[in-house]
Amino acid sequence: MSHKDFLAETPPAGEAALSTIAMPGDANPAGDIFGGWLLAQMDLAGGIPACERAKGRVATVAIEAMKFHRAVLIGDRVRCYAEVVRVGRTSMTVKIETWVSRLGVPGMLKVTEGVFTYVAIDENRHPRPVDL
Repeated sequence: MSHKDFLAETPPAGEAALSTIAMPGDANPAGDIFGGWLLAQMDLAGGIPACERAKGRVATVAIEAMKFHRAVLIGDRVRCYAEVVRVGRTSMTVKIETWVSRLGVPGMLKVTEGVFTYVAIDENRHPRPVDL
């Protein structure tokens, strides 16, 4: 991969919700980070603006339009950017983009993007209106 591949043409959409480092325990034997680990990071990141918008607990109910553009490697700094793009009566749609930076390589590269749906829930884990 050339340095040009790392130059972001457009800035990440949404708020920087999560930042972490991809570690060896998150990888398969070939050194690529498991997609499930990356999905979990995205779910955590998307839950942040969803909880803030709902002013309380939320539960993930769907993942739509998930795209894996490039592999995440051990040592990559993984950043998830999330923004609420739709609010319904009990649910919210959150667009999440994941970008990485690699030590010694300028710029960032978008590696995944997806659309997650969260439902606002009450203390009994039942759906409740987003706007209290």
